[in-house]
Amino acid sequence: MKPHPERTLRWLFALAFALASTALWWPSAAQALPSTVRLKEVAVVQGVRSNQLVGFGLVVGLDGSGDQATQTPYTTQALNAMLQQFGITVPAGTSIQPRNVAAVMVTAVLPPFSKPGQTIDVNVSSVGNSKSLRGGTLIATPLRGADGQIYGLAQGNLIVGGAGASAGGSKVQINHLSAGRIPDGAIVERAVPTPLGDGDSLQLGLNASDYATARAVAGAINAAKGSGTAAAVDGRTVRVKVPVGDDDRVGFLADIENLVLDLQPAAARIVLNARTGSVVMNDAVTLGACAVAHGNLSVTINTTPVISQPNAMGQGSTVQAEKSDISVTQQGGALVNMAAGTKLADVVKALNALGATPLDLLAILQAMKSAGALHAEIEVI
Repeated sequence: MKPHPERTLRWLFALAFALASTALWWPSAAQALPSTVRLKEVAVVQGVRSNQLVGFGLVVGLDGSGDQATQTPYTTQALNAMLQQFGITVPAGTSIQPRNVAAVMVTAVLPPFSKPGQTIDVNVSSVGNSKSLRGGTLIATPLRGADGQIYGLAQGNLIVGGAGASAGGSKVQINHLSAGRIPDGAIVERAVPTPLGDGDSLQLGLNASDYATARAVAGAINAAKGSGTAAAVDGRTVRVKVPVGDDDRVGFLADIENLVLDLQPAAARIVLNARTGSVVMNDAVTLGACAVAHGNLSVTINTTPVISQPNAMGQGSTVQAEKSDISVTQQGGALVNMAAGTKLADVVKALNALGATPLDLLAILQAMKSAGALHAEIEVI
């Protein structure tokens, strides 16, 4: 049975139309799609921030693993000062060497809008030669801010995520024993004022400076709350007009922080960690055509002990020496042609073709950037 010519022609036209529609809809490899985020993920209200607190205190109740008074005299001084507050005076010339006390630094973060009576977590770290803070109790320690004022009072039992034991010159330790944490270990004593209720406008600070993001934030707020409500001041600040009442202002901020933004792709960036050799790049990184030669240089040192022993009647002593053999090996690196890549997958495939380790990529990527073949900003951390 032969197919009908008219039906076949209609089927071909439908197929051609479907392929054309798919080609128009599907983005090209070089075109990056915008990302969808909420406003709260890219901006915060300026002035509404957390504050760092710090204090110096003592941890007691240690099982002989505290500071050695001969090497940490400030521990003894702090203990004497604390005893004087309770009316106990240590006679002059008396040497106090408690092994169950350790001097520590106490740090905490005071969240915004914290009120007196609320609790926050604290971190406790040894500043002396204490072997372990496990099982210790932090004595009441004032926590001060950058202005010297007391904003919290910390006290409680430490949680140390580790264990250790030693005997006969052998020692076994799991995790870190010189630092611990006290959940809800500090009580807030003073509130930090915020500019949330001042004036008829607020400023939103972007997490990263970007003019397109500032324009997108202002446009989304104006579309939801009316024209003229928000205006982009610069690449990192957006000024927003807010209601006067506290309840209305909180509701207004709750509405705008959930607005959805369609952001353009971020600038091409590669982050290199020189200590760990980590290499992270975003999907906007592109690669130009280039040729790269890479070779490894390795140095091997072999040490062999040599014993020199005199004869039985000789007047000498046995001497031990070492014989070292040093060899240098350099592997030849062939010239690899790397084609231009407009997608992150192409860039990764080209870098893998070099067979280089992550540490080698640190130098290769920097050299490619200097040659103009790598279209991205390199940040070394």
